[in-house]
Amino acid sequence: MTRFALTLEFDGGPFMGLQRQSHGPSVQQAVEDAAFAVTGEAVVMHAAGRTDAGVHALGMRAHLDIAKTITPFRLMEALNALLRPAPVAVLDCEEVADDWHARFSCTGRSYVYRIANRRAPLTLERGKAWQIAKPLDAEAMHRAAQALVGRHDFTTFRSAHCQSASPLKTLDRLVVRREGEAVLVEAAARSFLHHQVRSMVGCLALVGMGRWSEAQVAEALEAKDRQALGLNAPPDGLYFVHASYPEA
Repeated sequence: MTRFALTLEFDGGPFMGLQRQSHGPSVQQAVEDAAFAVTGEAVVMHAAGRTDAGVHALGMRAHLDIAKTITPFRLMEALNALLRPAPVAVLDCEEVADDWHARFSCTGRSYVYRIANRRAPLTLERGKAWQIAKPLDAEAMHRAAQALVGRHDFTTFRSAHCQSASPLKTLDRLVVRREGEAVLVEAAARSFLHHQVRSMVGCLALVGMGRWSEAQVAEALEAKDRQALGLNAPPDGLYFVHASYPEA
């Protein structure tokens, strides 16, 4: 049995999320079905994150255990051929140690949230960004975001359906910057609560629009109450960017 680590890119729009669902298509199902067609084995894919419906990935890490003798390159090529036309691509494939786990060995995860700050309708980025027509003050958003960096009780920014045992998380980085018409929010931590990034972005957007003061983000955090959340950003603009692991 060989463990293969995959790096996946996908458009989350057509899926009910990464994890296999009984009520619709998922990224996991697409990859597992392709792997079965290649190997004849009923494999289970484990991933570094559990993205929601509509959330995308630029570099999701995952792994499969396969008994069939096959090289990483041949497996990657075969999976990509069979995944078509689903918007999922295997960017990289490599053999890893049997005790390497895409989720449990992961020491850091990073996301970027993309806001299209323009009045004109989206064409190329439709479903790939959150459009806000009102001009955003990205600098004010960045200043407000720094209150969230560090170890905190993120109950306010946690979905009611979150299954994490504790609302305590350490946010290593939260940066807001502008690139032309795009406002990017970059977040990094060892792990995140369900909807944490989208909830933080929603409140920062209120600051950028002038509907919240910068201090209100810190106040929402301190409230430790989901009712204090100002806005939960839609999934369209959220991308899983990178998963970190200890060096071999």
